[in-house]
Amino acid sequence: MTPADLSRTVLHAVRRAVDEDALRAPVPARVRVERTRPGGSGDYACAVALQLAGPAALPALEVARILRERVAAEPGVGRVEITGPGFLSFTLDAPAAGDRAVLAAVREQGLAYGHGDALRDEIHQFHHAREVRAAVTAQTVRRLLTAQGARVRTTCAEPPDPDWVRLGVTVDAHGTPPVPLTGIRPVPAGATAGELLERLGPDAARWGLLRAAGHDRAALGPELLVQGEANPLFRVRYAHARTRALTRGAAALGFTAEAAPYGESPSEPAAHGASPTAQAANAANTEPAATTAHDAAARPLLDLIADHPGVLLAGARHRAPDRVARQLEAVAHAFFDFHDSCPPLPAGDEKPSAAHRARLAIAEAAGTVLAGGLSLLGIRAPEHL
Repeated sequence: MTPADLSRTVLHAVRRAVDEDALRAPVPARVRVERTRPGGSGDYACAVALQLAGPAALPALEVARILRERVAAEPGVGRVEITGPGFLSFTLDAPAAGDRAVLAAVREQGLAYGHGDALRDEIHQFHHAREVRAAVTAQTVRRLLTAQGARVRTTCAEPPDPDWVRLGVTVDAHGTPPVPLTGIRPVPAGATAGELLERLGPDAARWGLLRAAGHDRAALGPELLVQGEANPLFRVRYAHARTRALTRGAAALGFTAEAAPYGESPSEPAAHGASPTAQAANAANTEPAATTAHDAAARPLLDLIADHPGVLLAGARHRAPDRVARQLEAVAHAFFDFHDSCPPLPAGDEKPSAAHRARLAIAEAAGTVLAGGLSLLGIRAPEHL
């Protein structure tokens, strides 16, 4: 069960409680679930009972108990606890199924993983000054909202700078709008598009303009061009390039990715006609793929991949491309930790095993998330660095 699945499950429980007259309150448009913070209980938590307590004229703890009964029986939910004044904490059942569902979704949806239609009923009109950071931010917010189903129009106070096109920026119109529109007003970059393109090029310029929150000054120095770990942009793009290299390396060795669940140890098929002794020896030498592929080093990366759709939706809702940039940095960091602890390719005389196939599936999913996120930010994800 993914976080989005859990959110829909809780929302369904609210609807059931209202339909059964156990709750008398308006059904919210959505239910927000968040990963439990360190020291908390369960995998995820939500505050929907606290939100419904007032309209339902019931104590939050009573609302939580009503919802717990309906969520606990749902497939994929292992345990539901009530904590504090009425928070619901969820422990998911069968993590293997959830991980496989996430990896399958990434493989199926590709660069569109995390896109959706949650904002399909929204229409936005943004207006910004003739300033490069405002223009790039407005265009990227438009990408994020459009990826969630919203319809968006952007306008500029004056004719756009011709150099904006080289940064991938276009506007629908310019001039003074007849009615007030939502303004996009980040701290100005302090340089023109032409100056940034000459110093940094389009990709580094866009990352520098978007990485900081809009109320913070953008870092637009030469550090954006450093080819090393200290440069977050380089680290993100290098992580993506490394995932692509792993796929090419696996193909050269004759194997492909295949997700493996927890608690299973898929063995290589015995040779046709092999003796019972040979089959027993093969089983004894089989590597426990699930344990190796999904150990402690894989968990942070799998969690970040599962959380990616929620991050994209939050970035769209809050008009905050910086959230997406920080997510990509976290995925890149977790990928390298996983890669170093659980190499997806065999070394030396080692033969490809089920563990390597499972690790490769996780690595490829990470690469897809990185490429998709960079695409939304308008930044290229090269296969070679």
